[in-house]
Amino acid sequence: MLNPFLPALMLAFEAQKVIELRLVRIAWGGAEAQAEMVSMVGEKVVAAMEAANTLMAGGSHGDVVSRYRELVADNTRRLSA
Repeated sequence: MLNPFLPALMLAFEAQKVIELRLVRIAWGGAEAQAEMVSMVGEKVVAAMEAANTLMAGGSHGDVVSRYRELVADNTRRLSA
């Protein structure tokens, strides 16, 4: 890409949609909200460990951002269904 910051900017915008969808699900309450909160925390821990492993193995920040964008896209599809 021409601008190396564009993927990070896109990640920020895409993550906002996931935050919106999660907040709506949590606001409805019940078992789905509880499951979403547990899932959310677990996903963040796994994603952070994966990012650290990528960087320690010589990966670039771009690799980490690309992977986070994949995870965000997966969550958007799951929460939009």
